[in-house]
Amino acid sequence: MEKAMETTTQPAAPDSAPYTPTDRTVPTRSRDRAAYDRELVHAILDEAYVCHLGFVRDGAPVVLPTLYGRVGERLYVHGSTGSRPLRMAGSTPDSETDPGLPVCLTVTHVDGLVLARSAFHHSINYRSVVVHGIARQVTDPEEKRTALDSLVDHVVPGRAADSRPANAKELAATAVLYLDLDEVSAKMRTGAPSDEPEDLDLPYWSGVVPLRKGYDPVIPSDDLAPGIAVPDYLSEV
Repeated sequence: MEKAMETTTQPAAPDSAPYTPTDRTVPTRSRDRAAYDRELVHAILDEAYVCHLGFVRDGAPVVLPTLYGRVGERLYVHGSTGSRPLRMAGSTPDSETDPGLPVCLTVTHVDGLVLARSAFHHSINYRSVVVHGIARQVTDPEEKRTALDSLVDHVVPGRAADSRPANAKELAATAVLYLDLDEVSAKMRTGAPSDEPEDLDLPYWSGVVPLRKGYDPVIPSDDLAPGIAVPDYLSEV
């Protein structure tokens, strides 16, 4: 038990040094678009709602969309205790018989549609993060509560403190994976289309269609008790 709790202790707060590039985090194409800045990676992760978690099951690749949360240099992903990736992920990193679950986690924002004069040069403006590593189950009860709070607050900051926390039965039915931010890269495209010089006089529109994230007015539950106002943290989205 001491070993399991020791290995799930959250990493110390990072310095401002960038992530170290590795063979897996240096892209083979458009290397100039890759970045390893720690604050940039955090910002891209914190703005998205859904990640895609990739792993190998029975010799075949599987990619699952799921919610996540970040606390410092650690990502948390939750699921049912009966889900396959949760069962495959171990909790004792140094054990030869419990190697954890090798995963690749990705997050992507689409910021604009890039329309060039040629079909070949059509593209999108985007920001993305790719994380490689070993996912393991969170075994420490306090870290598990912190992880679940981070999942709620990642979607709506401030919501964890404004809702009933998970009870013992719910905690027992929920498993949480952690993945440390160690082997990480960001990649982005910004700006105008990359038209060929010989195409500049063609009679086709060229430019960028920006995309933005927005919210409609909130819809209260039909069974909401009278007098409960919309929280400030929802009025500001």
